[in-house]
Amino acid sequence: MTVKDIMSCITEIAPLQWQEHYDNAGIQVGDLNAEVRKTLICLDITEEIVDEAVAKNCDLIVSHHPLIFHGLKHLTSDTYIERAVRKAIKHDVTMISMHTNLDNSYFGVSRMLADKLGLKKLHLLQPSQAEPEICGAGMIGEFPTSMGELDFLNLVAETIGSPCLRHSALRGRQITKVALCGGSGTPFMSDALRQKADAYLTADIKYHDFFVPEDKILLVDGGHFETEQFTKQLIKELIQKKIPTFAAEIAETNTNAVHYFCKK
Repeated sequence: MTVKDIMSCITEIAPLQWQEHYDNAGIQVGDLNAEVRKTLICLDITEEIVDEAVAKNCDLIVSHHPLIFHGLKHLTSDTYIERAVRKAIKHDVTMISMHTNLDNSYFGVSRMLADKLGLKKLHLLQPSQAEPEICGAGMIGEFPTSMGELDFLNLVAETIGSPCLRHSALRGRQITKVALCGGSGTPFMSDALRQKADAYLTADIKYHDFFVPEDKILLVDGGHFETEQFTKQLIKELIQKKIPTFAAEIAETNTNAVHYFCKK
């Protein structure tokens, strides 16, 4: 089995050409033709992730977020990125990342989150012009039964395992149609409003963006890591669907850089 074989399991539903212009999805470190026996799957690559891969004899790391976004001018010990790259090279660990190409797939990141919440009648929130049925941003769907705003917030918090949620003002409305985008989805808020969603779940919402809906929609920030965490399970399922006997393991290391203090 080669790195290319493993990557093709994912790119079959999320081709690399679907990635955004600013992205760096694909191979990060190593050789696409290298033999691979075991892979570690994660959301972010850190030094600790590389350590875990080495300890578990994984010769491939598959991440959602790329470790390398911009060109490296040197490989020193100054940053965690450089240290992780050096350690991967030293231990002959290949790294690949499936980022916005997987975000933009109908079967990708947002679809996984929608399924976890129990939404039905799903379609892309902002379909692409080239392939509108299978490529685009976000997801929108409906609950079989409407629920109150507090029940919806409780469902979201329980599903994503968040101790607290940032949200816009509650107006006592029923929640049936929900738009969502795993990760940073503020740019697609207008699509959620246009399609008359009752709520929009995403992450990385800035303070002034909470004013934009003007009480027309319940805006919920679930956290970047939290709304994308199921991507790890998705990647594992895609690999093992094509190669059932291949050793693919989700990392135990928690790479969420955001921590919460909840006053009792």
